[in-house]
Amino acid sequence: MENRIIMFHHCEKDIYCFYVPEQCPICGQSLIGRRLEDAPVSIPNSFVDGHHEKCSFLIKPTKGSFLREYDGRSDLHVGISNTSGVVYNYIETGVQRDDRGWEECVCVPLVQPDMYSLINQWDVYLEQFSTADIWLPNRYNEYEYNCYSYALTFINRVLVAQSKRQLSTTEFTERYVVPRTKRASRYITLYRELCRSYFYIADGFQTEEVSSQV
Repeated sequence: MENRIIMFHHCEKDIYCFYVPEQCPICGQSLIGRRLEDAPVSIPNSFVDGHHEKCSFLIKPTKGSFLREYDGRSDLHVGISNTSGVVYNYIETGVQRDDRGWEECVCVPLVQPDMYSLINQWDVYLEQFSTADIWLPNRYNEYEYNCYSYALTFINRVLVAQSKRQLSTTEFTERYVVPRTKRASRYITLYRELCRSYFYIADGFQTEEVSSQV
């Protein structure tokens, strides 16, 4: 598990860290016995263990991890989880069913918890879809038949089965993927700054903005 990010308020500043110090890094005053309103809060992690996420669209770097190796330009890989956390994804050798390797992902949930009928059929839909000839290894190419088209085609098949409108690549990306990857990017920046400097200090009026974005 990576260190969690904590934020507390002191000296009219928002101070981010992994561990709350005994003294304020700005003024040196003791932080023991802080007022309740100044108590530290945990910043939500932008990444999840994809194997714990049911019926979700998952994103991870093709190589390495988001927090440690990802540089913002490297290739990303996507997949769809079943109800047991097995991640189905399409690569050059065909559809893979991974029970490990997706422990640090950006997650887009695809099914509401109360959609029992769909959840009960999800694994059957996903397995049948993945065995279609269109996803054979020889069909793979990075421009048309790739991991993203595999995942989005499955999502649209589910939408059609529910008599709902299909989503274009642009619409799905802008509506569901981009907001989460932007939050993830800000979280990565903050995490790496704390790894270098122990503290990140921002003006107090930025508290709400940073906490909601990171």
